[in-house]
Amino acid sequence: METPLFTYTLRLADNALILGHRLSEWVGHAPVPEEDLALANMGLDLIGQARALYTYAGEVEGRGRDEDALAYLREVGGYRNVLLVEQPNGDFAHTIVRQLLFAAFAHPFFEALARAQDATLAAVAAKAVKELAYHLRHSAEWTIRLGDGTPESHRRTQTALDDLWAFTGELFETDQVERALIDRGIAVDPAALRTRFERRLDEVLAEATLARPAGGFTQSGGRAGRHSEHLGYILSELQYLQRAYPGAKW
Repeated sequence: METPLFTYTLRLADNALILGHRLSEWVGHAPVPEEDLALANMGLDLIGQARALYTYAGEVEGRGRDEDALAYLREVGGYRNVLLVEQPNGDFAHTIVRQLLFAAFAHPFFEALARAQDATLAAVAAKAVKELAYHLRHSAEWTIRLGDGTPESHRRTQTALDDLWAFTGELFETDQVERALIDRGIAVDPAALRTRFERRLDEVLAEATLARPAGGFTQSGGRAGRHSEHLGYILSELQYLQRAYPGAKW
């Protein structure tokens, strides 16, 4: 049976792994070479976070599973990432808006986690928060550039925001796993971050001449292992080499 700390750490690792993989899909396809490098570097940041978190999750679990086993040898229902990070890249605007929404949440989240009572999680968070500050700044600058650009770029960016907004509610959900750890000072209460998330987002959207969608239906379930059809396709690529050549060392 999973312990709360294992599940919590796994959720954070899965978020980073899946979003990192999504960004890696842009390598060689970004609009300009500089952005090719930027997206790749952000993806590498996230993969690095995932590796540290998977290693710790394996230690907490105590069943001998290392970072490779947790990343490559689980089925779709075993992943605990939020639905936002598995959404398709779409056009460049979709990728940028997805990154903005995640980073606007993750940056203050990891700032708070860096003060956690769990020393390992706090250390991972302290490093990640520096990386996420760049992710937030970069995606915000591009959102402003696209939103306040041509009529076509504005339309595409607003469409991306409208399409992805329903996935943001899951970022702030809590369940028994989190509540048990929040009470012990280990986990972060995401509800306490919503005001800061919305304030930062509203600042960016105002400059980008974009309208924040009204509240409404929220898509969720990823943290409980209920995913969209997109995750299966991600894992078929992500896990191919490990499953084709079991035990291979890179």
